[in-house]
Amino acid sequence: QVQLVESGGGLVQPGGSLRLSCVQSKTSFSINVIGWYRQAPGKERELVARITGSGEREYADSVKGRFTTSRDPPKYTMYLQMDNLKPEDTAVYYCYLLLNTNWGIRTFWGQGTQVTVSS
Repeated sequence: QVQLVESGGGLVQPGGSLRLSCVQSKTSFSINVIGWYRQAPGKERELVARITGSGEREYADSVKGRFTTSRDPPKYTMYLQMDNLKPEDTAVYYCYLLLNTNWGIRTFWGQGTQVTVSS
């Protein structure tokens, strides 16, 4: 089955930067959407960024201009570059992948990585 492994989280001061990585196992299925969610304590999971099958990148209003998502298909890796981080960005970040399988569209999730922004 498809597995996603995340890395890059940690503690950073406000205004700092982090880059999250998400490495997927190889798959023969086509990718519909790849992206990132985050969930802060006491809040619902929020869509942060995604890349559609057509290559369009979309971002939540709260991170526009500060976050950039990208992918490197030969390395089976996706990234979330986070700049000018704010305390409100503190959350567990999850990468996800939507695949068009023989049984329909299925969602696969990374294990999550903690991002803490604090002085």
